[in-house]
Amino acid sequence: MLDKVVASATEAVADIPDGSSIAVGGFGLVGVPEILIAAVLEQGATDLETISNNCGTDGFGLGVLLAQHRIRRTISSYVGSNKEFARQYLGGELEVELTPQGTLAERLRAGGAGIPAFFTPAGVGTQVADGGLPLRYDGSGGIAVASPPKETREFDGITYVMERGIVADYALVHAWKGDRHGNLVFHASARNFNPPAAASGRITVAQVEHLVEPGEIGPDEVHTPGIHVQRVVHVGPVEVGIEQRTVRA
Repeated sequence: MLDKVVASATEAVADIPDGSSIAVGGFGLVGVPEILIAAVLEQGATDLETISNNCGTDGFGLGVLLAQHRIRRTISSYVGSNKEFARQYLGGELEVELTPQGTLAERLRAGGAGIPAFFTPAGVGTQVADGGLPLRYDGSGGIAVASPPKETREFDGITYVMERGIVADYALVHAWKGDRHGNLVFHASARNFNPPAAASGRITVAQVEHLVEPGEIGPDEVHTPGIHVQRVVHVGPVEVGIEQRTVRA
C-alpha cells in the first residue's frame, strides 16, 4: 500500500535546504501549517523564499521564521498585520513581491496545473503591470530594487497583464482530514490558499488534524487529491486564534 505518512513534522521537513522556495497555505490565522513551520524553524533552513497570502503575524506562522531572519524573499498579498515584516521590508532586509490576492491564488493554481503563465485584468494600469513597485528598499527610504514592467496584451478590446505560474520547491499545508494516500479535506475557510499551495509544490507536506484510512474519504469529498501530496503528518486538533478581537461596550 502507498503510505505517505511520516512519523513527525521534524522528519517531514528535514531535507528542506537553504535557499528553498516554499508555498505556504493559510489565510490570516486560519489553515496555517504552524507545526510544520515550527519544524522548519528548528531544522535551521535559511535564505528562504516564501509564497503565501500573508507572511504570518508577529510570533505566529511564518512570522516566527521572519523574526529569525530566515526569509530572504516573499511573494505575498496581505502583509499588514506584522510589524516585524514592515520593519524588515522598509529597512531593506527583506525582498517583497506584492501580488493581488486573486492573482496570487491563480499563480499557485496555474503552477500546479502545469500552466506557465496566464493573462488577467487585475493590476492593469497600475505598478503591478507597469513596474516600479519596491521589491527591496535601501534602508534609507529609497528603492534599491523595483519590479520590472510586465507584458500586456489586448483581447476583445480589453487589456490584460501576463502573470507567471508559481512552482515551489516545497509546499506546507494544513488540512482538517487526510488519508494515508495524501487525499486532503479542508475545513471551511481553511480551504483558501491551501489547495493551490498544495498543488504548486514539487514536494508537498500536509499536516492533518484527523488521519483516516484510504477509502474513508469519499471521492466527492476530496479537495486536494493525493497525487499532489508527498508527505502526511498527523498533528491532531489545532486551535485557531482570533486575529482581530472586537467586543461591544
